[in-house]
Amino acid sequence: MGCAAIIVASGSSRRMGFDKLAAEIHGTPVLVHTVEAFMAASGITRVIVVCPEERFRLLDSRNYDKPLDRVDGGDQRQDSVASGLAVLGAEELIVAVHDAARPLIRPEAIDQCIAAARQFGAATMAHQVADTLKKADSEGFARYSVERNGLWAMETPQVFRSSLLRRAYAAVRERQIIVTDEVSAVEAMGISTKLITSPFPNPKITVPADIHLATALMR
Repeated sequence: MGCAAIIVASGSSRRMGFDKLAAEIHGTPVLVHTVEAFMAASGITRVIVVCPEERFRLLDSRNYDKPLDRVDGGDQRQDSVASGLAVLGAEELIVAVHDAARPLIRPEAIDQCIAAARQFGAATMAHQVADTLKKADSEGFARYSVERNGLWAMETPQVFRSSLLRRAYAAVRERQIIVTDEVSAVEAMGISTKLITSPFPNPKITVPADIHLATALMR
């Protein structure tokens, strides 16, 4: 069974003030770093980038030995992922959904998550929460601690059997639920996802300082 990657790259980068996926890390755009990691992963057979045409042009000068396609995104993340799934057709596959703004993902981590999804049907990169957590009030004052034992922060890729992911998104649409990731979509069906500890730093670029962090980590 093949494994296709859906790289979600359709966001507007409002919090950055510029196109974060075009920002360069060691002379290479963020989007290119991300796509090349999936191209290098042995378990990936095809890559679909969900993004506008002008952003896809960042990849124009690159030559890859695996099929690379583009599709327009939607208003919500779940709409963008559904657009990527539609390109894949009805064939049963393993599907790895990844945020384009996580350029430090390593090929070996991708393959580890794919292997877990083949075994359990659903798997995601994640990390256990290590910081002390506080619940704040509406004025920004810390009021009480939140127990962190058993808490995990979700990352990507999030990897599933394609039939499971299609059913999950069909259920989300039918119930008119907005979900922020694929784990939440399958969770709404009562299905658990295997958590895989990320073996390497895998931060999401959200604010300008994250570019400096990613540059240092990639060095």
